Amino acid sequence: MKNFAKKEKFIYSFDEGDKSMKELLGGKGANLSEMTKIGVPVPFGFTITTEMCAHFLEHGEYPASFGEELEEKLNLLEITMRKKFGDKNAPLLVSVRSGAAVSMPGMMDTVLNLGLNDETVEGLIKQTGNERFAYDSYRRFVQMFGNVVMGVDHDHFEEILEGVKEEKGVGMDTDLDGEDFKKMVADFKKMIKEKTGDNFPDSPYEQLKMAIEAVFNSWKNDRAITYRRIHGITGLKGTAVTVQSMVFGNMGDDSGTGVAFTRDPSTGERIFYGEFLMNAQGEDVVAGIRTPMPIDKLKEMNGGVYDELFEVKENLEKHYKDMQDIEFTIEKGKLFLLQTRNGKRTAHAALRIAVTMVEEGLITKEEALLKIDAKALNQLLHPQIKASAERKVVAKGLPASPGAACGKVVFSADDACEAVKERAEKVILVRKETSPEDIHGMHISEGILTARGGMTSHAAVVCRGMGKCCVAGCNEIMVNAAAKKIVIGDLVINEGDIITLDGSTGEVMLGEMEMQKPELTGNFKTVMNWADEIRKLKVRTNADTPEDCKVAIDFGAEGIGLCRTEHMFFDEARIPLVRRMILAKTADDRVEPLKKLKEFQKNDFIGIFEVMEGRPVTVRLLDPPLHEFLPDTDEQIEALSKDMKLSSDDLKTIVSSLHEINPMLGHRGCRLGITFPEIYRMQVQAICEAAIEVSAKGKRVNVEIEIPLVGHVNELKYLRELACGVIATYEDINFDYKIGTMIEVPRACMTANEIAEVADFFSFGTNDLTQMTFGFSRDDVGKFMNDYLSKGILERDPMASIDQEGVGSLMRICIELGRKVKHDLDIGICGEHGGDPDSVIFCHKIGLNYVSCSPYRVPIAKLAAAQAVLKR
Repeated sequence: MKNFAKKEKFIYSFDEGDKSMKELLGGKGANLSEMTKIGVPVPFGFTITTEMCAHFLEHGEYPASFGEELEEKLNLLEITMRKKFGDKNAPLLVSVRSGAAVSMPGMMDTVLNLGLNDETVEGLIKQTGNERFAYDSYRRFVQMFGNVVMGVDHDHFEEILEGVKEEKGVGMDTDLDGEDFKKMVADFKKMIKEKTGDNFPDSPYEQLKMAIEAVFNSWKNDRAITYRRIHGITGLKGTAVTVQSMVFGNMGDDSGTGVAFTRDPSTGERIFYGEFLMNAQGEDVVAGIRTPMPIDKLKEMNGGVYDELFEVKENLEKHYKDMQDIEFTIEKGKLFLLQTRNGKRTAHAALRIAVTMVEEGLITKEEALLKIDAKALNQLLHPQIKASAERKVVAKGLPASPGAACGKVVFSADDACEAVKERAEKVILVRKETSPEDIHGMHISEGILTARGGMTSHAAVVCRGMGKCCVAGCNEIMVNAAAKKIVIGDLVINEGDIITLDGSTGEVMLGEMEMQKPELTGNFKTVMNWADEIRKLKVRTNADTPEDCKVAIDFGAEGIGLCRTEHMFFDEARIPLVRRMILAKTADDRVEPLKKLKEFQKNDFIGIFEVMEGRPVTVRLLDPPLHEFLPDTDEQIEALSKDMKLSSDDLKTIVSSLHEINPMLGHRGCRLGITFPEIYRMQVQAICEAAIEVSAKGKRVNVEIEIPLVGHVNELKYLRELACGVIATYEDINFDYKIGTMIEVPRACMTANEIAEVADFFSFGTNDLTQMTFGFSRDDVGKFMNDYLSKGILERDPMASIDQEGVGSLMRICIELGRKVKHDLDIGICGEHGGDPDSVIFCHKIGLNYVSCSPYRVPIAKLAAAQAVLKR
């Protein structure tokens, strides 16, 4: 722990930092310093460091030197702005904003117009000659401070605001005057006192202290924690706090505020893209309360400001060499930049931006690969609405985040979670507008539909970052969340009704639309070709059917890393044979069903070998415990007993005898092959006969026979001899083969030198290796994993991303021991971790030959493998 007794620097003015200081100043603070440095018009201010946040959250107080340093920076800000904090004649007002090292839009807290009270508001009126503006700013401050800092629900403020508008007979905030806002301030303060028992603080210094602490504490709020978990953000100290002199977009019709992107964040097109509102403050744009105007409209209204903003956006993109998301305010015709950051974008846009920036000579293809979020490619690897589908369009909004989504309508984030987790339903979350509190429901939903908001609203930005389909600002619909229905003219859509969204067109359709599979073309193909030129790690797929193999090859898979033979047994025509085999009392009784199963397996392998055309195919012999193939209800047992000509009681006895207390650690994997060698013998025969037949047609076959769950070298020795004995019975072996094992048991890692003596290859089965290393049951770990993550016991779910300290250490030991015996031992990984970018990068780092993942995650693994080379 740091010694805070010495005076350390916790606050940096904007002219003291730069863009390299994100870890200390957060992204917002570092970029404000950088813009100040390069001459962009930025309201002056200072940033309190992430180290201060970490200290405050740990100790609940500030170090002794902090107060003095804060006062010093406030004095400098006062001198620079020629105003004084808390002064009743020339008051300095500030914004207090969060800003972590990694952008987390909308997840933490912001307070604007801080420093106002009943005295300073009069000073603001003197300064501006605009009573309406001053009291509009004051009511906004009380509302935001009351919500963010004092914890009063936003709806209570909206209720008072709507009441004032109703009483006056107007529909828009802009129709209210200074007296209306003055009354609203008093009503807000009274309501805050009723709800909290505390008076609204009048002292600007007390306001600032409370706001800074609220922003620090927002690092630990539910929505921020959920966002970090969803996006895999770990290892950060906390949030920085930026205190910045206010500029006002709500001073009249020559003032405004907006959010813009240097390129279209949905498509990647090289156009200036954004929205703004005149006579408004920033939250009006992002909250979706008023529908903003497109940025091109600014050119018509104020060409000079538009041209200046256009020049700034061009310079910022060239400076940062990436698409920028900028926030700006116009105060009395003068432009100010409040923020720039690398813009959140869809995967489609990310590819287009990367390719076009290389074509423009702005970046290299290596830099381009590092700018693409490998996980985000998942957006492009899912079906879209078929072009031939008949669209029953009932409404149209803004195409805020592309892709297609279909599901049952729900009206709250909690209802979305309940439907998905408890009933395994796919849902579309429908809201008037989303807020950061909806993050958990947005993550779990297929898509989002909002009645209000624009292309830069909360829903749009968050969905683009998550890769969720979103239709925003669909003002044709009336959302009645209380009654759980959508009204579109005479049409009523109730909770549970199915709708389809097209986030690329903004269309809302009744019912479920037919989808089509994605293709690897255009910019996607270009980026994958670049990745192939750079990556060292091979990428295979987990596939059990010729159809899956074809999909994987189209995406660039270089082989099969895991073919699960048990999946072939669950076919309706085969399961009776599997059950006969299991229920046979002697080895002789198993001969007939095994003979028939062999033909099925042979044909399966023929289809796979033909599609793979000589690429390596790792076939795992039967792994799961036998009880998984047997019926478990009385009705199913009764039906099977008749088919097997057994009494139901006898069958129940057999099923019961196969039941295990912990089947994942029980009679499965190689243990089955040792107990019932005729099963593995049949599978090796099917492999050999299929390979011989395909090879005879002039097609190369390269098969790897994998024996699962080996923990002791003698298990592998016994089963290798069995397999070799089967292979030796065929005189015309005309294909390549290896015999190896899946490393899933910690003991196998620790004795890998012995196992390598009799193995031609290793493949880490990290699902089971993680389960056995942690002592977790992977079927039950979901019941408590959220507690582990939310309470900081684990940073990441080890079932989703390789635990590099524990499981990773075992993998390193295994590789080192195995390659001491065979320096060229082929070692890969299969299972869910093979499609996780962080796990892929780790696999490259420890020297694996390949990763294997589901067909639709092959491009993700390929890009991550290239990034692993570049990040070294």
